[in-house]
Amino acid sequence: MRKVYSMAAAAALFTGAAVTGCSGPLGTAPMGSACMPPPFSLSADSAQRGGSFTVQANDATCNPRYGDSAQIHIEVLDSSGTIILELQAPMNDAGGFRTDLLLPETAVPGQAVVSAYPYNLDWCDDTGRNNRVGAPPNSGALEIQRVSCVMPSQSIMITP
Repeated sequence: MRKVYSMAAAAALFTGAAVTGCSGPLGTAPMGSACMPPPFSLSADSAQRGGSFTVQANDATCNPRYGDSAQIHIEVLDSSGTIILELQAPMNDAGGFRTDLLLPETAVPGQAVVSAYPYNLDWCDDTGRNNRVGAPPNSGALEIQRVSCVMPSQSIMITP
């Protein structure tokens, strides 16, 4: 029952997808306090349909411990609200990544939104502890706790 409520709460938090960041400091917390993914950036403010741009983030200054096989989940929504790109790309243990994206020719011109967050991980932990290393596997303890977070996102203008 607790798992159902946790999943419902997490789904409710994702409805604020157009706002950047979490309520705590991004990537600046010492060990033992909140450790957020590093903020990402885009290589350009605009890109043409069929053109490319880069999404990247430096390593976090804390120790998020994402693991050797960590991935970043990236989505691009065009101005019509349609997801035009969705993919996972390699991310290092400290949250750093760099990937080039190619916009489809069918992208609707206008303001688009790019979101990037750690794939299949508790990517937003402002609880004051690192949930990824807390409870031992198979202990039955609730390992993931999402609180007061919104989807990290950046804007890019898609031109014809």
